[in-house]
Amino acid sequence: MTMKNLNKIQFITFCVFLSVLFGACEKDYFDTQPDNLLSVEKIFTNRGQTERWWAGLFTNVPDIWDQPYGQQYGITTDELDASNWTNPGMNSGAITADGTPSNFVSLYERIRLATIFLERIDGNKEILEQANGAAIIQHYKGEARFLRAYYYWSMMKQLGPVAIAPLVSSSPGDDFQIPRSTWDECVNFVLSEIEKAKFDLPVDYYLDGTTVDGTKIGRINKIIATALESQILLYHASPLFNGNTELADFKNLDGTVLFNQVYDANRWVKAAQKAKEAIDIAETNGKMLYQVVDANPFRAGFLSCRNLYWDGWKTEGIWNRPASGTSGWEIHSSPRSTAGTAYNGIAVVQSLVDEYRMADGKKTTETSTYNENTYTNTATPYYVAGTNTMFTNREPRFYAQVTFNGAVNPGVAKSGTNNSRVEFFASGTSGKSGSPRDWPKTGYTARKNIHPTFSVSPAVNTARPAMLIRLAELYLNYAEALNESNPGHPDILIYLNKIKTRAGLPALAPGFNQTEMRSEIRHERRIELSFEGHRYFDVRRWKIPDLSGSNQGGAFYGMNMDKGSSLSDPAFHQRTISFSRAAWQRKSYFMPYGQNEMDRNKKLVQFPGY
Repeated sequence: MTMKNLNKIQFITFCVFLSVLFGACEKDYFDTQPDNLLSVEKIFTNRGQTERWWAGLFTNVPDIWDQPYGQQYGITTDELDASNWTNPGMNSGAITADGTPSNFVSLYERIRLATIFLERIDGNKEILEQANGAAIIQHYKGEARFLRAYYYWSMMKQLGPVAIAPLVSSSPGDDFQIPRSTWDECVNFVLSEIEKAKFDLPVDYYLDGTTVDGTKIGRINKIIATALESQILLYHASPLFNGNTELADFKNLDGTVLFNQVYDANRWVKAAQKAKEAIDIAETNGKMLYQVVDANPFRAGFLSCRNLYWDGWKTEGIWNRPASGTSGWEIHSSPRSTAGTAYNGIAVVQSLVDEYRMADGKKTTETSTYNENTYTNTATPYYVAGTNTMFTNREPRFYAQVTFNGAVNPGVAKSGTNNSRVEFFASGTSGKSGSPRDWPKTGYTARKNIHPTFSVSPAVNTARPAMLIRLAELYLNYAEALNESNPGHPDILIYLNKIKTRAGLPALAPGFNQTEMRSEIRHERRIELSFEGHRYFDVRRWKIPDLSGSNQGGAFYGMNMDKGSSLSDPAFHQRTISFSRAAWQRKSYFMPYGQNEMDRNKKLVQFPGY
């Protein structure tokens, strides 16, 4: 069998599993099943029906690339803007309990369905009679328990402390008056459930003990479970959740304070230990940072960071979601000069652009080579001659993640003059003058995870999973927790530098104090994990959303989209207020429970400010 045919077979197998695990959930199975005792009993005596129920439990696993209309964390933080099309209430401060953006209702639904599954799956004789039937049921139970805990964790990230339902299926006559558990109780509950799930989960799903089964992409295993534990413990140790006296007024009706008021330094120790455990189990089972080998170190860094999202998920991906809306992300992010005319509107804010380092690793403020008033005469594989020098000589990730005026088109360009380059100036091919809405307010668009063969017409979309958790995140979790618990530990630089050198940047040398290293780690999270759903939660858990450089409200800057008649026109290359958002409010740390839930559950308290 040729390698080409083998790859084709593997891809077809991947697509079949994708359709079973996620595609079948698009038309929600539970929407068509009468929810009564008789139907449930019948479902759990039939293998096919039971496995459809099991597949439906994955429905609320998020697709991080379903932007801007699905996942909206990127466009409500200091990363992105899509306000020509959609502007969530978080940006205007207009969120109310009647219009909460939280998906807590659907999460509770999945939690309940997971509970029913756990209660009934052991009785399915059709599955038990299969070869290895007991192990199949064991793995299903581990996944259901994990997903139930994960959905609680997803709610906690949105809402803070939540009301935890009894771990038995309910009936209409049950008492649903349940107060919020404290944050610490919620964390202990979720971690306990994940630990129980791990007893029923394999380390990974293998064909022969060493070869990973490619048809099991997205299935939950111990590697994924341990990685999620790392994320939970990192959050739990962070300032928002660890001795946060600012939220002493957030109490249940009986006076119980919902956030602990005493800082616990040992939480950082536990977070570091768990992150290292997650790294070790992942690497022992074949995970590693994805890297491209190239004679040119800069090119190697660029290709490693660009191609990671379609070639590197097998290597670096810890939790991969098999189905992903990358085609929607690509068409909304790509410039109009793309073949078939893309939508050209997921804009990158200037403050993030400024965070990318120079090629030598220095900040733009630390070198005389950074200049916003001159233009290069030299073309490169990343930009054309005439490009402003503020965009030249930057680190490889900049060219893999941000599209700017003068950049080479990220996908397949239209035929015709100047379409191989990107023109964001007013009269340019992707400028404001050429479309009423399809232009980026800041003069930059997101480039990360746009495949170089992407085209709108003819439609060319390269199918690929979405990495919900990847090894680089675990490295950053470990570096952050270790810097807080044991500053100066050599592993901090070792793991931070693994990410920097993969990206084509020089390694950091020893000599940073704890505060300086904290800044470096936070910077690295902002760049390495950009657009992947982390920044929204990071600025909150660090309690920095109102600080300069991480402000979530106020004015946001970009280039002057109203000006410019040529690529090198200085009128376009002027920092200008591109849009403004409401000033930061304390209530924006969390979303509100919906008013309908508040009306039903009289023991539930709302987060202060809503």
